[in-house]
Amino acid sequence: MYEYLVPSWEKETNPGSAASDVEVVRGPTNDVAHHSLDVGIDRSPKLYIGGKQVRPDSGYSFAVKDGSGKYLGEVGLGNRKDIRNAVEAAHKAGSWSRSTAHLRAQILYYLAENLATRAQEFGCRLATSPDHGPARAEREVSKSVERLFYYAAWADKYDGHVHAVPFRNITLAMLEPWGVLGVVCPPEDPLLSFISLIAPGVALGNRVVVVPSQSFPLIVTDFYQILDTSDLPCGVINLVTGDPNELGRVLAQHDDVAAVWCVGSKQLSEQIERDSAGNLKATWVNFGKARDWFDDRQGCGTEYLRRASQVKNIWVPYGE
Repeated sequence: MYEYLVPSWEKETNPGSAASDVEVVRGPTNDVAHHSLDVGIDRSPKLYIGGKQVRPDSGYSFAVKDGSGKYLGEVGLGNRKDIRNAVEAAHKAGSWSRSTAHLRAQILYYLAENLATRAQEFGCRLATSPDHGPARAEREVSKSVERLFYYAAWADKYDGHVHAVPFRNITLAMLEPWGVLGVVCPPEDPLLSFISLIAPGVALGNRVVVVPSQSFPLIVTDFYQILDTSDLPCGVINLVTGDPNELGRVLAQHDDVAAVWCVGSKQLSEQIERDSAGNLKATWVNFGKARDWFDDRQGCGTEYLRRASQVKNIWVPYGE
């Protein structure tokens, strides 16, 4: 019955805003990024695929601006080929799904510790994003660390059941990861929503291909420095920045992606549902309803863990 039901908080969410318009730059610009973290070096954030920073296949980029419209920098514009490369890298990281839950928990704890160590730096970066100030940025980073600890604690505790059946059998309901999970993040709360969507999937052994917030992807391109120093195997988390309306459809149509989560506009949610029907892909979409990522009912919980796993029933007959 779970497949036909939705959690009560999902019915209570309000219609959200569509993704912000983002200017696509066809080639280099003469602008120079200036913000609180500048040290005189113009750094070009790249995609993160297979544990490596890579340039987008298209060679294009799009400009990122703060809430006042001030130019902050450019980020690579990913396309279909970048998604294909990310999915291939995720498949090569299959050992993550076979690893012990205790190991996954320890690595998530390590991620949380490393993010906490650089909390001030991430807060400064986040404070330049739209609709953020220093206080909200600090709160979002703190909540992101808390959420990583939350799913690290659940990694080796969320497991299956033994069911009673009307036969002489023991039925074991084993939880298994989907494998490769595609995630399309919303524009709001770019760090917290990103962590809230990838952490449950990674905790249960999935490898993820993520399309970060298009309005402010810089916080996520900073985050892959945390991934590089936290013992996470290459290919477990892959980041492809770009247009979620385009990249989300590519994920939905890809036969080697087992499931897709999308928190985006109603139009994108409907399109992903249609595109995934051809390969019977499991989907979790929000149809344009915004979530309060700071709310522990809407932003985290066992519903996320359930959606990140599938059930394998094993029937074991026994005698007298």
